[in-house]
Amino acid sequence: MNISCIITDDEPVARKGIQRYVEKIDFLQLVDVCEDAMQLKNVLQSKQVDLLFLDIEMPWLSGIEFMKNSSTLPKVIFITAYESYALQGFELDVLDYLLKPVSFERFSKAANKAADFFASKEQHEEYTFIKVNNRLEKILFPDIIFIEALQNYISIHCGTKKFLLHATLKSFQERLPSYFIQPHKSFIVNVNTVTTVEGNLLHCGDFKIPISKYQKAQTLEKILTKKL
Repeated sequence: MNISCIITDDEPVARKGIQRYVEKIDFLQLVDVCEDAMQLKNVLQSKQVDLLFLDIEMPWLSGIEFMKNSSTLPKVIFITAYESYALQGFELDVLDYLLKPVSFERFSKAANKAADFFASKEQHEEYTFIKVNNRLEKILFPDIIFIEALQNYISIHCGTKKFLLHATLKSFQERLPSYFIQPHKSFIVNVNTVTTVEGNLLHCGDFKIPISKYQKAQTLEKILTKKL
């Protein structure tokens, strides 16, 4: 299992130190290094990652403010010189809270905690229940071809069946196993149903799903990693 990550810290020495630590751990895959939260925001528009190593005290926008202002984020490990932010980190459901200067031993412990989190996420049940017409309907995740956002609803396509659910794409995505990808802001796709990639389209059986130009590189990487 590989965990893709981004480092964000306004201190050059701190960035370099965390980067060296990441490079020592086999299952961490460094995608980018950012100097502040504004740069991170731009990077996340074009790259999907699993984990952020995020400093708190930064100019323009702190790590905490960044998290509070973001609707969708990867999991976060805070890195800071101040113990006083620990409670806010807990409230924001961060994976871990590292105090500078960070030792490799402590960093390794946090990385392993992240690995345990993502491993347990992959092992969850292969189904969920949704409420449809005042009844609960069981849906098997492998049966889902794709999910489409429709204003305040999502449309779940399962072969010949289609379910309309009052929910957001983000809230439903949290239930899904890791073999689901988001090639476009309005679609989530079961990577196992992708048969062809043609230009900016994914062919999933009889369906054609668009790929956003911002998500194309990440989408292709995940498809090829899964298929190879």
